[in-house]
Amino acid sequence: MGRVGRQLLGLATIALVAAGVPLGTGGAALAELGQPAPWEWTLQQSGSPVMDNIVWFHNFLFVLITLITLFVLALLVIVVVKFNAKANPVPSRTTHNTLIEVAWTLVPVLILVGISVPSFRLLFLQLDIPKADLTVKATGKQWYWSYAYPDNGKFEFDSLMAQDKQPRLLGVDNEMVVPVNKVIRVQTTGADVIHAFALPAFGVKIDAIPGRLNETWFKATKTGMYYGQCSELCGKDHAFMPIAIRVVDDQEFASWVETAKKKFASGGTSTYASAAGPTQ
Repeated sequence: MGRVGRQLLGLATIALVAAGVPLGTGGAALAELGQPAPWEWTLQQSGSPVMDNIVWFHNFLFVLITLITLFVLALLVIVVVKFNAKANPVPSRTTHNTLIEVAWTLVPVLILVGISVPSFRLLFLQLDIPKADLTVKATGKQWYWSYAYPDNGKFEFDSLMAQDKQPRLLGVDNEMVVPVNKVIRVQTTGADVIHAFALPAFGVKIDAIPGRLNETWFKATKTGMYYGQCSELCGKDHAFMPIAIRVVDDQEFASWVETAKKKFASGGTSTYASAAGPTQ
């Protein structure tokens, strides 16, 4: 995007804010669910209750910040116009104003309290994992993911980037498959270095650390493909470590489990990326 394009986009953003358009979803309406889109400047479309709350909180903060910025701008304009040397040749020597000092202390405190309430609510929603319908263990490796299903026969498989699949740099050979409208508990760990399991449409981002088991969750509300990436710099092929989750209905998931048990029956997952990896 050129300089003129960025300036026009900025003016359009200001116009949308002034018109009261929520920025968390407006531009994403043109994007395909579960993946980024060209010229996307908003959050991805929500695919889970957690992401719904993140989008709302984002829009709430954006409106609040805009109002504060406009208020401060108005004060600066008033000061420049009313208290310049020409308009006010004899300046006041007032040094204290109790009412103003109390106001500029209490108002920011009240604003921060107003922000903290939905902030803590969102934080608790993310961290308080409800009773899970399915557990999937995601192990980050250099530079691919391995998925295990301990609730469904304890099979495990590797998921590597596939160069012949779309979307580019996000398609994989074996997707993680989960049922729709079910609570999915994701346990993450690392086999070598620190990775991060991140799915923008689900509002999920959690580190995968060697020797430690972290947990997060999501509940996909729509079927389809959802894409993410490792979000922790983990080596030379960090950019080629996508996450692909296919959300299906219950019947299709049960069928996939039976197929996966046979397909991945060997149970031995590779420690290193195969020759089909992105750098070969």
